Amino acid sequence: MLICLSNLETMNSRDFFWGIGDFFETILAVYDENVGFTTVFNTIVILGGFFGMFYWLRHQLKFNKDAKNNPNQIK
Repeated sequence: MLICLSNLETMNSRDFFWGIGDFFETILAVYDENVGFTTVFNTIVILGGFFGMFYWLRHQLKFNKDAKNNPNQIK
């Protein structure tokens, strides 16, 4: 198959990203009709956010303890 490149329109980044968005919208809409993906996806995102928040809070507590025990740190 021979493609004549002179007849193709130029593609910019807006077309590229809108194309990706349209692709995911189509795929997720079809999947959502069959499985109920929205509820599962939202639950995963919320649980992931809470996991990340508690992970960071645990590390922040450790950082605060280390800073309190080291008076030579720049604060």
